[in-house]
Amino acid sequence: MQQIIKSSQPATDVEKIVGKIPHDKLFLLTDTHTHLHCLPLLAGIPAISEATEIIIPADDTHKTLENLSKVWLELTQHGATRHSLLINLGGGMVTDLGGFAAATFKRGIKYINLPTTLLGAVDAAVGGKTGINFGGYKNEIGAFYPSEYVIISSLFFRTLDRRAILSGYAEMIKHALIHSTADWEQILTFAFDDPDYAKLNELVFRSVEIKREIVEQDPFEKNIRKALNLGHTTGHAFESFAIESGKPVPHGYAVAWGMIVELYLSHRICSFPKEKLLTTVRFIQQHYGAFSISCDDYERLREIARHDKKNVGNQTNFTLLSDIGDVQIDQTADKELFFEALDFYRDSVGL
Repeated sequence: MQQIIKSSQPATDVEKIVGKIPHDKLFLLTDTHTHLHCLPLLAGIPAISEATEIIIPADDTHKTLENLSKVWLELTQHGATRHSLLINLGGGMVTDLGGFAAATFKRGIKYINLPTTLLGAVDAAVGGKTGINFGGYKNEIGAFYPSEYVIISSLFFRTLDRRAILSGYAEMIKHALIHSTADWEQILTFAFDDPDYAKLNELVFRSVEIKREIVEQDPFEKNIRKALNLGHTTGHAFESFAIESGKPVPHGYAVAWGMIVELYLSHRICSFPKEKLLTTVRFIQQHYGAFSISCDDYERLREIARHDKKNVGNQTNFTLLSDIGDVQIDQTADKELFFEALDFYRDSVGL
């Protein structure tokens, strides 16, 4: 089972954990941003200084088969074996792609996730989902393959701009919504203009614990783990549509906008309380702005949503709520209702 460490001294904890895992060679996967801004926070660790570093381009548009092949090739050229160890130092793109590289190289090598973004910490690094984008679709190819450890440290979050913090925070809103009213109320009070990083770290770890509890119950997403998909069917459609339009958006922003759509569907299908819907939507609108779509885009968005790997048969599956903490999985909405929810999204964000 994946072990999660809350760390105030990531360099020290990385050294300890690397020493606990038997390995013949150590590899470090970074992207061009984390190589520059995050790797220096691990300076002075003998193990890291001796590791073979593999650097890939930054941002989610590079979570591709081409870069996965690059990682495989570098591992091969530097003599990696099935007893080697990989450290993924980066956000969700690095941990997703690096985890999939670890899952498939020599039929599986051990790895550690060291998320450097809020999104990576609360979402991608935890739970064992790995993968790459393919054919214009998000996370189309992948595997369930958890890391040995996840080391979470707010020291890395201090390197982030407001946009990157908000991207991760969207997943924390989702975790609160699927868990309890108390968590939801607390998550909507954080001040982004003057971030309290100590409080943020506590909120992050609480969010991670919510996700871990769910993943432990359902590691392969057969039932309750589908709760974590709230906002994601529509969010992934927004994200894929943005990529194919040549205007990519951060994953967390897409999920936030997707939650507006799916909380509206929750209200219409499952009687989710209107007041809680509007309170959450106001928070998202105030902090995340809008992704511009028109009525002419609805058919394409529906087509992308129907391609989502969570679907069964010809139906589009959504995770919805009948109240905060009361999750309804495998819900469906017909074309007219989905379009109505997109209308609500556009009205809510002022399009």
